Amino acid sequence: MRVCFDGLCFASRRPAVEQETQTVLCGATALDAQQLGRLLKYTNFASPAAVPVSAAPRFGDVLLPSSVPAAKKTAASATAAATDASVSAHGFASSDRSVARSSSNSSSSRCEQSASVPRDRNDRDGKMSDQSASATAPVPSDASDTVNNNLDAGTVNSYKQLAQLQGDQQVQGILQNLFIGDGEALGLSPQVQELLKVVQAKDIRIRELEDMLRQKHDEVAELRSHLDKFQSVFRTSGGATGVSPGGRKLGTHGGVQRQRAQGISAEPQSESSVLELMHVTFPKYDKEERSREIIKSAILDNDFMKNLEMTQIREIVDCMYPVQYAAGSLIIKEGDVGSIVYVMEEGRVEVSREGKYLSTLSGAKVLGELAILYHCQRTATITAATDCKLWAIERQCFQTIMMRTGLIRQAEYSDFLKSVPIFKNLPEDTLCKISDVLEECYYQKGDYIIRQGARGDTFFIISKGQVRVTIRQPDTQEEKFIRTLGKGDFFGEKALQGDDLRTANIICDSPEGVTCLVIDRDTFNQLISNLDEIRNRYNDEGVSQRKKIWEEFREVKLSDLRVISTLGVGGFGRVELVQLAQDKSRSFALKQMKKAQIVETRQQQHIMSEKEIMSEANSDFIVKLYKTFKDRKYLYMLMESCLGGELWTILRDRGHFDDGTTRFYTACVVEAFDYLHSRNIIYRDLKPENLLLDVSGYVKLVDFGFAKKLQSGRKTWTFCGTPEYVAPEVILNRGHDISADYWSLGVLMFELLTGTPPFTGADPMRTYNIILKGIDAIEFPRNITRNASALIKKLCRDNPTERLGYQRGGISEIQKHKWFDGFYWEGLRNRSLPPPILPKVQSVVDTANFDDYPADPDGPPPDDLSGWDDDF
Repeated sequence: MRVCFDGLCFASRRPAVEQETQTVLCGATALDAQQLGRLLKYTNFASPAAVPVSAAPRFGDVLLPSSVPAAKKTAASATAAATDASVSAHGFASSDRSVARSSSNSSSSRCEQSASVPRDRNDRDGKMSDQSASATAPVPSDASDTVNNNLDAGTVNSYKQLAQLQGDQQVQGILQNLFIGDGEALGLSPQVQELLKVVQAKDIRIRELEDMLRQKHDEVAELRSHLDKFQSVFRTSGGATGVSPGGRKLGTHGGVQRQRAQGISAEPQSESSVLELMHVTFPKYDKEERSREIIKSAILDNDFMKNLEMTQIREIVDCMYPVQYAAGSLIIKEGDVGSIVYVMEEGRVEVSREGKYLSTLSGAKVLGELAILYHCQRTATITAATDCKLWAIERQCFQTIMMRTGLIRQAEYSDFLKSVPIFKNLPEDTLCKISDVLEECYYQKGDYIIRQGARGDTFFIISKGQVRVTIRQPDTQEEKFIRTLGKGDFFGEKALQGDDLRTANIICDSPEGVTCLVIDRDTFNQLISNLDEIRNRYNDEGVSQRKKIWEEFREVKLSDLRVISTLGVGGFGRVELVQLAQDKSRSFALKQMKKAQIVETRQQQHIMSEKEIMSEANSDFIVKLYKTFKDRKYLYMLMESCLGGELWTILRDRGHFDDGTTRFYTACVVEAFDYLHSRNIIYRDLKPENLLLDVSGYVKLVDFGFAKKLQSGRKTWTFCGTPEYVAPEVILNRGHDISADYWSLGVLMFELLTGTPPFTGADPMRTYNIILKGIDAIEFPRNITRNASALIKKLCRDNPTERLGYQRGGISEIQKHKWFDGFYWEGLRNRSLPPPILPKVQSVVDTANFDDYPADPDGPPPDDLSGWDDDF
């Protein structure tokens, strides 16, 4: 016998019985008679020692045969037979419960009849699980007409615990209401039988109420989706950049209120300005040792700043200057643009938000740390409750210390590498990558760093201290001294080339110990692969096509465009659907940006970079730019219109996507990244809001405001992106490159599969702190498959050089991952692969797939005639 628990799967929740289960056609997983009988018998129910099989009880609507073949009588077989012959359950009388039994004269089961029905609400597409479907099961050959209760205590306890494993309340509730055997067959008194009937009736009523509750839950979810849709088109309170600083906000029901996430950015850093930081000096302020320790302890106690390196913390402590506030003074005002972070040494402060008191702080505390990351509004008010002594540091000083640490380290490590013969001919960008993965290892005096005759795969460069080299003499234990090595010297280089048998001893010889920079063979081989081949796989095949586009639109003027409606609203302006006055057969998207606001937020460099990158891009997975315009108030970009709508809108309305749908859209992004990264372009603003569907249902990447073309092997240092999507190295200002895009790809996968990004806090700073804890601290929902989870975790590695896509095989390693097994990449590229969602677009001016937006309440912006946009 196989029992279907209304779509509930024992095996998926209880690995202990996985091999004793079988999937039936209705999509549930069932236990065989023997295991079910034992489980039910020892889970709050008892059955008599012997049960006659002459009766033919019913289970649901399935008549059980009244005879079974005789066989050898054992305790196990007797249990199986009795259970197989007389199973009855309270709560399985409704039409959605069923049992199947296989025999020569068995009737058709309702499991078979419901094979085409989706398992449950979590499987909305009605797809079968990965397990093999089977509707029937053989009758045990050792069936008997009696039941033997003589099971050991260990078995009894194990089955009791089994019902409570993983705390599945719904399954436990079903188990509680199951009853073995027909009432008369078991010899129960009429009173007990009457009580059981009452219980059964109540159980049926409970099932009906549960069905009603599920219907109400679906109605609430649909109404909430509509509410989010209406709320998302109205502007929320913005930051200094005119956008919401936190993006998505937590809802009142513990979920996430779906609001469009807005990007944030610090002032862009040019290559020259970053290099100049190597020589910038800041004044240092004398402090008592007590004050220095208080500042240090406050930093180490702060969730964000504790991630800094000790050398950075020491320099920050040196550069902090003293400030004092009298009782009642305003230290930080909510809504003001801040650029200073404070450490409190003495006094007490009160924290409030929107006029409501939140808390009182005293002792060594960091205040206003978000301001040291980028130009933003304060999120709370801090008032001095008593006279306060604080220490302060400006964002520019803090960011310089952060960047300079990485730059100095990279320059020093690169110089070390250039002195090694096997590295000296490598290109500069490869040396930079190797310097990024070098790990510092410390050894105490007398430690053997390498022992002669041992096998190893590690290469060492001495960065501090010295070592002595010795060789063990043949047939003796004596070691002959060869030489001493110091800072800048290296050893173990043959291990990187495959010769891993050590030929000498390397022993730490400095009283204060030795620090070495270390790299292993696998990491080395990952980084010195044919990077140029990967980077140059794309030639300039799109140049001629881009020239045709520019030629076609050369004579188009801004006055030739007619606005149809608004497609979207962004931080710097709006996107309108437009048509050429003389051509009604097609439409375009016109992005207009306020020049004054761009200047106010110092984003000129980002805007010019966006125009340059989009002007050259020619990919089916990137929105095409046709022409640019400008006037006294706005900059304009005339682009391809994608009338299928935003992927964000579809995700908001559906809640989340299944594995196949997520795979298709992720693959589209991978193709876009393949095009960009092969040209050394970093995107930096991946999120569902920046993915548009064309009329064919394919996704295109849009909004290149944060994209940047990197110099070969170099990093960029500007803090920009969307809070939930930024990589740890961006938050910690360690410099980042295209590997940051792979982090955001993992975050996108998680959000598409669940409806919510993995790293989400009540405010940006909390979100950043969650990100810094890493992906391993995130609990993955059960609907994320094992392979999807593995890919997400490989993309969201804390160390940028360890992320899938950034190593030897490049982005092809993502395409070859198990999650993409069987995916038709060629069909995606030639657009013959059917998309999971085909948008309905009635005409070239149909905007039904976009939300409605109110008019701009701010009115026209002031003129800007500074001339910074001459080349736009």
